[in-house]
Amino acid sequence: MKTTQSRCNFLLRTSISAWILPWFASLLVLQFALIAGAQEPFSQLVGPVQVGNVESGPNKPTKTVQVPYILWGGDIATFVANGDLKTQAGTIYQKAGLDMQLVPGDDFVGQVKNYLSGKSPMLRGTMHMIGLAGEVLGADPRTKPVIILQLSWSAGDHIVGKKEIRSLNDLKGKKIACQQGGPHVGLLYDSLSAAGLNREDVEIVWTKDITGPDGPATAFRNDSSIDACCVVTPDMIGLTSGLEASGTGAEGTVAGAHVVNSTVQMSRSIADVYAVRRDWYDANKDWVEKFVAGHLKATESVVAMRKGFSETGKLTKEYEQILNTSQKIFGKDVLPTLEGDVHGLLLDCGFVGLPGQIAFFKQKSNASGFDEVMTRSINLATQWKYAKSRAGFEPNDFDYKKIAELGEVEYAEPTNVERFNPNAESTDLFMGENLDANTIVSFSINFEPNEQNFSADRYGAEFLRALKQASQFGNAAVVIRGHADPTKTLVDLIKAGTTKGIIQQNGTAGNYRYFMNGKPLDLNRTKEVVDLIKNGAFGGGAVDPAVTMQAALTLSQSRAEAVKKSLEKFAKDSGITIDLSQIVPVGAGIMEPVIPKPKNIDEAKENMRVEFRIVKVNPEALTPTDFNF
Repeated sequence: MKTTQSRCNFLLRTSISAWILPWFASLLVLQFALIAGAQEPFSQLVGPVQVGNVESGPNKPTKTVQVPYILWGGDIATFVANGDLKTQAGTIYQKAGLDMQLVPGDDFVGQVKNYLSGKSPMLRGTMHMIGLAGEVLGADPRTKPVIILQLSWSAGDHIVGKKEIRSLNDLKGKKIACQQGGPHVGLLYDSLSAAGLNREDVEIVWTKDITGPDGPATAFRNDSSIDACCVVTPDMIGLTSGLEASGTGAEGTVAGAHVVNSTVQMSRSIADVYAVRRDWYDANKDWVEKFVAGHLKATESVVAMRKGFSETGKLTKEYEQILNTSQKIFGKDVLPTLEGDVHGLLLDCGFVGLPGQIAFFKQKSNASGFDEVMTRSINLATQWKYAKSRAGFEPNDFDYKKIAELGEVEYAEPTNVERFNPNAESTDLFMGENLDANTIVSFSINFEPNEQNFSADRYGAEFLRALKQASQFGNAAVVIRGHADPTKTLVDLIKAGTTKGIIQQNGTAGNYRYFMNGKPLDLNRTKEVVDLIKNGAFGGGAVDPAVTMQAALTLSQSRAEAVKKSLEKFAKDSGITIDLSQIVPVGAGIMEPVIPKPKNIDEAKENMRVEFRIVKVNPEALTPTDFNF
């Protein structure tokens, strides 16, 4: 299963095996001194920088434009378009008339300084990272960022928790280790938001580094008071033994440690982008358009070759050359093998391509589009004290038909494809222990007895939350589970049992005790009660609790289906794109009451609910696509 996409600002010098190494090799980190437990505004990280004009460009004496790159698979498309660090003759960019020098950009604070001073007109990072720096970048109108290109979505960074942390909901009140200022800050923010939690609901232990002795995994392993940590894949494997495994305590793992959330499922959390200064964008839009067009052309080439090698196992000379160039730029000590490491880095990159640009920048129906991701990024910066004021950035205003023509790529609008194959999943996945084990996050809405119509006026906020989570967790199922109150079933159980003489009732009203065949019968033990009914001991009479229980199951299923229809209508009315194959309605009946034995109607109503769960699915349940949009 594809598991990574992480970023680093240092070269990996270790004996990690080749199959792990590509996961570890691409972490983009903000480098800065850390005051333990404190939040340092981004303006203090950068320090005083004099904003200057960019002195390079097609109409400047210095025509070579400095463009940063980071250790990430998406940047390999940049290498292909440029030929090497310096633009080579006969390459996509040279034929377009561009002249560039690619420079390392893993030090994001250094990137920001170069950007503000005019050394480079471009930034290479993630939307969350640029959001953290937004107040600094937008202080001068000349340097306000324009996002010109989305390269990819991240897949493979993780939140690992102790055994008792079963889902993101369980993080409330817990202590979490996270590297300060890096990409996992965005992952943690999005994960807490999905669970309806705020910064104040958790205690964050900030670490200096994203891995190693001063990283979250080490803190989690050494400090028993830490409940969870945000980690890259090698550390995740070291703690848990694997994405679907739990640590045993042997070989360095932590007993019970497991993955609570991952961008494998939360596939629309971290967006890799290029940004350009506002003044330089306005003065050199032709150059910027050619840069984007060339990158998209190179992306299509890389994706096709990556796919060909994955399917055939045959390494063509052209693809081998690309892998060699990338290995040379990133460093052989970072990516020692071509087929295992460099190709593996590309496998873990969710390129979005031209359709992805249109979906991200132009489609207002996209619940993970530019506006939504920017809002999340700004919220993170202000709510978590990286910035005092809300400072956004701007999308490009490209004509993508022109971009397609410039890049000699086929223009194609993004299409809505049903990506989830229900036949590949057993319904058992969405029930009982299997459901609990695979649930990433959940929330519920309550309803009135026998309610079947779920209007947007009453449930609009919950519907919007569900739609946003469906989009953000693009590789997980959204399970709508209807629940029914067990009161009527329990009443019929007692009637049938006493009539048959197999249940005895002692005590007074409001304080009855029940016995079955001389043994105590606890009506609060729902599973045991359900098993008794299923065994048929109470059937055959005028009152049959099995019939009542089946009616409750049917009712709960119909409620779940009604909510799905209402959710579909809400999405249509709100102009939000939804993949209906991702939404799975399931009836749970009386199996999981909040209050097993209600004493009044108010307690009974707590059981009458519809629950939304984001649930992991098997890879086989997803339709593979070349581009992730």
